[in-house]
Amino acid sequence: MHVGIPGLILILLILLVLFGPKKLPELGKAFGQTFKEFKNSSKSEKEDEKENNR
Repeated sequence: MHVGIPGLILILLILLVLFGPKKLPELGKAFGQTFKEFKNSSKSEKEDEKENNR
């Protein structure tokens, strides 16, 4: 699924209406931390799988 610039703007506006301008930085930070943890665990799984195949 590919979301273009207009889709991102629409999502941002919806979030702004739902949560208000003061909550957006907190939501962005939480999303970033969650994505970083997911990426690290995904990378770890790939490395473990690579070691098991040796």
